Amino acid sequence: MLAGMNWGPFLIALLVIELTPGPNMGWLATLSARAGLKIGMKAVAGVTLGLTIQMFAAVLGLSAILAGSDILYELLRWAGVAFMLYLAWESWREMGEPSPVHAHQMPSFKRGLIANLLNPKALVFYLVVVSQFADPARGQVWLQTLILGSIHVILSVAIHSAIVFAGAGLGETLKTWQSSVIVRAMFTLALVLIAVWIAVSTGR
Repeated sequence: MLAGMNWGPFLIALLVIELTPGPNMGWLATLSARAGLKIGMKAVAGVTLGLTIQMFAAVLGLSAILAGSDILYELLRWAGVAFMLYLAWESWREMGEPSPVHAHQMPSFKRGLIANLLNPKALVFYLVVVSQFADPARGQVWLQTLILGSIHVILSVAIHSAIVFAGAGLGETLKTWQSSVIVRAMFTLALVLIAVWIAVSTGR
């Protein structure tokens, strides 16, 4: 089903988005540095469950949205471009502060879950970015999106776990890296280029 897909841009987009400094990264690094590996991995499990629920929510509504409507397709396509540009702007202004939900005293698993369930960006990401790489000519769009979304979830687990392992000994270093102007500028430019790629390559 996905044999003819352009895997390079898809995987690059996922890597850039996951490696872009943001609240999850800063929180996971700080939490694992302060509370240890076990607590950090519980937080990763909560984040992952939240992303998975958001992915299924997007997949369940995707078929109806894309069912043969050129207008809806174009709206979704340009929403994807706008979303990537929004992420670019957020990457530029992100200074590593944790999400407000993380400030509450609750178990790390629950904090990670709630933060990602209440984050509409995750749902929009699956709906308007991942779906850009699904092609109706290759089969059912919802199934392709489910497979591609699952790849993102797996990749996010690997990256978040690496942050936790590193954060157990390098929490302050990771936080400094996250707030670096040069690092944020590099990720901002990468996200803008991905937005341009989506706009150029997905037109019918």
